[in-house]
Amino acid sequence: MTTETETEPNDLRNLIEGARVVLWDFDGPVCRLFAGHSAERVARDLVEWLEGQGLHGLLAESERESLDPHAVLRAVDRRHPGSDLVTELEERLTQEELKAAASARPTPYADPLVRTWTAVGARLAITTNNSPQVVKEYLTSRALLECFAPHVYGRTQELRHLKPHPHCVHRALNATGAAPSTALMIGDTPSDYQAARAAGVPFLGYARNERKNKVLRDAGAETIVDSLEPVLKLVRESGQA
Repeated sequence: MTTETETEPNDLRNLIEGARVVLWDFDGPVCRLFAGHSAERVARDLVEWLEGQGLHGLLAESERESLDPHAVLRAVDRRHPGSDLVTELEERLTQEELKAAASARPTPYADPLVRTWTAVGARLAITTNNSPQVVKEYLTSRALLECFAPHVYGRTQELRHLKPHPHCVHRALNATGAAPSTALMIGDTPSDYQAARAAGVPFLGYARNERKNKVLRDAGAETIVDSLEPVLKLVRESGQA
């Protein structure tokens, strides 16, 4: 698919060699959070809960059918920012993410890549729209939290700051003292790419299938891999230089 066919090896090497701080999106590059606990079902459950509160008209038809729990959350926050309704909905999503974390599937090569990048001296951070509580639980279960802590920047009560807003990226850069040009963000969605671009951070797309690859390319991402294996190989080589 991609790796060195669509992505020039030198482009990938340059991104990796220039990265002193690596910002990871969570669901996708690190793991498949909803591998055993469908995100689509979670989105439907949130919509059904809203309708059970007598709020059927709150969402547009496209939002009700988006099958993306974050899209549902954002839509409600746009109409009722900072409300108890949004707080309750966000807590429900967090609980569903916690359930999902128990059956999350590690992205192939992610665990050794995290450990290797840490070993060669890079600083790592998580920049995600998921709950930071969920991220920490998953990383702890994989004995990876120390590779990132304390730099886990996830969803806050300010839902307008969800990606594609670059808020979590700026938080990571500020906390690590990194200039944007010395960082690298790894993400698998257009909102990841847009957040990185808005913050001036180089971007590496991870696309586990052709559909995700096309969506990233259509958004403007240029360097995309379908596996983290070539990234791991290059990081290992950089540590031996």
